Amino acid sequence: MKIKAHPRPLEGPLSGGKPGATVSVEALEVGRVHLPRAFLERAGGERMGRLRMLGLGTPRSRWLTVPCPAFLIEHPGAGRFLVDTGLHPSVSAKPSANLGRIVSSYAKPELEPGEDLPAQLRARGIDPASIRLVVMTHLHLDHTSGMAEFGNATFVVSEPEWEAAATVSRPFLHGYRHAHYDYAFDYRTVDYSSAAVSSYATFGRTIDLFGDGSVRLAFTPGHSAGHQSVICRLRDRDLVIAGDSIYTLAQLDDAPPPPRPYDPHTWRRSLQELKLFVRQYPQAVVIPGHDPDAWPELKRRYE
Repeated sequence: MKIKAHPRPLEGPLSGGKPGATVSVEALEVGRVHLPRAFLERAGGERMGRLRMLGLGTPRSRWLTVPCPAFLIEHPGAGRFLVDTGLHPSVSAKPSANLGRIVSSYAKPELEPGEDLPAQLRARGIDPASIRLVVMTHLHLDHTSGMAEFGNATFVVSEPEWEAAATVSRPFLHGYRHAHYDYAFDYRTVDYSSAAVSSYATFGRTIDLFGDGSVRLAFTPGHSAGHQSVICRLRDRDLVIAGDSIYTLAQLDDAPPPPRPYDPHTWRRSLQELKLFVRQYPQAVVIPGHDPDAWPELKRRYE
């Protein structure tokens, strides 16, 4: 492995499960980046799509302001935990120190003072040190930027995602930044080929995180090698934190795909599972990874 941190397998449901439990979910905007629309939805063929993804033909005045989300979930037995971490507090003053010069120059990340995830938790009366669990949809740098702020937590990530993030050649070109997660933290990997895996609704491979059906991790690879989504049971419907399995809600209809998924075939398969889920359960809430149009329409809290 190219990093010093070593994970352990996630064995069995985590403690705190309660029969019939439901959860609450808060979607938090933890910074923003600036991207051309073609970075989210491909414009043109393979070659032209990549050039447009980099901004060719789109003046910066027409680039989108794209949210970097994290999620605060409250479970009646397991307590509060997070999904992803948004941008690190240092991005407020010096983005390049955390995200690197290339990303900072290209995407112009922004994070207002007090907008980082630890600050937002403290504003809710929550000590960031009390967070004991963080589920990572995947390990791309816009999701891992703030991981270092939660050293008391167990981080749950899929096994193929950890393997790719830790060993891939030229990690930056694949969206990874080792400095974000090369710490002696408690990492647990999910094996989606284990006997604990079951289907749920239209999702072929899921893990029941607490053993009570309240939170399920769904294997939705394609955007990255081991991307996973999070299915949360609310009082009267499900809420799916889709992560970057879709950048925009429009990709559940006929919007173009992203320009450069890690694996287009598995991305399409994961997309199909999401599409079928929405058709079968139209009352469900699906939150995409970086949709500047859908984000302002979200409720502050879902229960």
